Amino acid sequence: MTYPVTDTVVTYPSGALQTDATVLHVEQLPDGRRAVLLDTTCVHPIDAGWPDQGADEAILRAGSSDIPVLDCIVGATDGTALHLGREIPVPKGTDGWAFVAVHIVAGDAALAEGDHVSASVDAGIRARTSAGHTACHLASLALNLAVADRWKKEPRADALGNPDFDGTAIDVSLIGENTSTDTYRLGKSLRKKGFLTEGIDDARPALTAAINATLADWVATDAAVHIDCDGDRLTDRRYWACALPGRPARIPCGGTHVTALAQLGTVRVALFTSDVDGTSVLTMVTTVGEAGI
Repeated sequence: MTYPVTDTVVTYPSGALQTDATVLHVEQLPDGRRAVLLDTTCVHPIDAGWPDQGADEAILRAGSSDIPVLDCIVGATDGTALHLGREIPVPKGTDGWAFVAVHIVAGDAALAEGDHVSASVDAGIRARTSAGHTACHLASLALNLAVADRWKKEPRADALGNPDFDGTAIDVSLIGENTSTDTYRLGKSLRKKGFLTEGIDDARPALTAAINATLADWVATDAAVHIDCDGDRLTDRRYWACALPGRPARIPCGGTHVTALAQLGTVRVALFTSDVDGTSVLTMVTTVGEAGI
């Protein structure tokens, strides 16, 4: 069985929705489906390490056949076996390992090594998911700004130079179509780092208003957004970059995004607090308006 020896070339960071590719490997999975590896793909895969953005909805066109991509997952191989998602036993970039986008298709899909295919992504879902991801980054920066006066110790700074509450307290981040949901643990560890959690529930209305005002100001600038890439391989570092007023922002990110903030229409957040196993949790739900998406 032949496995690729280099990481998959990915074109989704540039916004590509279609890519011609060669099938490098096809393998039957224990659940009866098939894993397909391509030399190049425009299909965004889900990463088990930080699964905030899910897989694109896509098809592989082989000749006259359209083969639905049921899932797309980051995998890795050392040349002897293919490991998927959380089963990958080594960190990204480990010498001797290739990190690949694994396209999951039906078990009877007619594909073989050496076949030439065209991968195509659903443009509408990609656009709405990209809007949700860009809005998520904006909201995290606006949240950091809104709670900046709650630190009694100096934490690390975010991309705009403000105290990085998001990066310090984040527990789970999920990107959806025109939305994102971020949860933050307000527990002992965060308090030890100097964040004042007392009274945050009472402060929610004021914090929400401040965040939404900041978001409205930023979206009104129609600042350009792009992805900076260290290379075109799956494991090459990528960064979300946005020319926000006063100071451009640059955040490590492997997802997809809009190209200008006006494409979002409106961005608004809602804040909620809850108790999870005795720990206070702050949840921020960000919603993108319909304009442009």
